[in-house]
This record gives sequence, C-alpha cells and structure tokens, in this order.
Amino acid sequence: MYQHIVKPGETLFSISEDYRTPYVTIVKANNIQNPNLIFVGQPIIIPGIPDPNQIPFMIEVSIGSRTLTLYENGQIRKVYPIAVGRMLFDTPVGDFIIVNRQPNPGGPFGTLWLSLSKKSYGIHGTNDPASIGQAVSRGCIRMYNQDVEELGSIVPNGTRVRINA
Repeated sequence: MYQHIVKPGETLFSISEDYRTPYVTIVKANNIQNPNLIFVGQPIIIPGIPDPNQIPFMIEVSIGSRTLTLYENGQIRKVYPIAVGRMLFDTPVGDFIIVNRQPNPGGPFGTLWLSLSKKSYGIHGTNDPASIGQAVSRGCIRMYNQDVEELGSIVPNGTRVRINA
C-alpha cells in the first residue's frame, strides 16, 4: 500500500486527482473525519497503488541531459533518450510514481501513456520521433514508441520516478 505525504498547497481533492483515485475512496481508506483538515507532512494512504519499496525498479529522469535511466535493484538496466518540456511548459521536478497506464492513447502520445502522480503529466510515446532529444513537450516525458513500450512492459504501476533538472 502506498502512502503519500501531504505537501504545502495540497488538498485531498488535488491528491485524489494526482493519483487518479476517487476522493471518497481516499477519505474512507484514511478514516478522515473532516476532509478539510489535513496538514503538511501527514501520511495519506492511496488505495490500489502498490508499495514502491516492494518494486525492484526505479526511474530517474534528467531534464538537462534528456535521458531516462531505468534502475533495477539499484543498478542501471538501461538509459533511454527522451524529449522534455519546452519553455513555459517545464517538466516538473520531484519524486513521483507511475499510477496507471493507457495503451494506444492516440495523437501525440504515441503507443503508450504511463501516468505520473501529478495530474496531466506522464511518460509516453510520440507520433513525432524527430522530437526526441529536444525540449518540445508540454511538460511530459516523450520517448520513442518502442522504448516506452519496452519500459512499460518492465515497470509496474507504483514504480518510483525521480525527475531532476
């Protein structure tokens, strides 16, 4: 079971959106009497998300070098080239997890979408392979379709994703 730690400015509603988990489900799972009273640093159980500590994989994204590195048991398994957010649409920096996935999302998202625990952001394929290596997205992490499919076949939901500048 995954525990989210409340950050400044977050509400239960924003947390539910980030994790694509119904608000009521989070309130019930945490036995919260007053949903308007949560505090920074409070642990919130997110039902349905596996415990990342039980997953041998971790993803590290370097915005500066435009690479995504897949680790298995602390060792580099593979490094992939990526595209990142363009000016005014920065790729968010921080620690996230993969919360769900959608095959064949269509359009600019290529053949697979891996949702991050930040609403509207993900790791996905592309219909524009020439964009890989560039800062051109609306903040998401773009990969070649064959690369995101390979990554998606390896990492489960709950996998940690650390994005560094």
